[in-house]
Amino acid sequence: MSQGKFALTINRKPVSVTTDADKPLLWVLREELKMPGTKFGCGQGLCGACTVLLDGQAVRSCQTPVSAAAGHKITTIEGATALPQGAKLVAMWQEIDVPQCGYCQAGQILSATALLMANPKPSDEEIDAGMNGNLCRCATYLRIRRAIRKAAGLADVTGDAA
Repeated sequence: MSQGKFALTINRKPVSVTTDADKPLLWVLREELKMPGTKFGCGQGLCGACTVLLDGQAVRSCQTPVSAAAGHKITTIEGATALPQGAKLVAMWQEIDVPQCGYCQAGQILSATALLMANPKPSDEEIDAGMNGNLCRCATYLRIRRAIRKAAGLADVTGDAA
């Protein structure tokens, strides 16, 4: 492992860290920068709990080395509401009461933010495809879809109130 100094932009703020180049961004955020919102789930990039935005794209921070994130704009759940899509989603998450245990929700919200940034009016099929890979052990998928639809200004589907 090679140590290096990495310039990061996190939630629009410049920060610098000195760490191993291959250290996962997840652990830099949580341990070195004391930002606990990004969660550890599986450690293999399969569950989505650790999702952050890298230049507006959803990435799994447990699989993204800090060296690959350097020089890019990183958005974590702590900064999601600074983005118009993130602010709308957080408001809908609260209005609909999406979370049950809440563990996966940071990753869910950031994946949904990336989805709405790329596709402001997604169909249900596009929402499902965009959110694929974000697991919720409490199975709040219908409420998640409903919140995304409402944040996108699409008609509320009353049957999705699970």
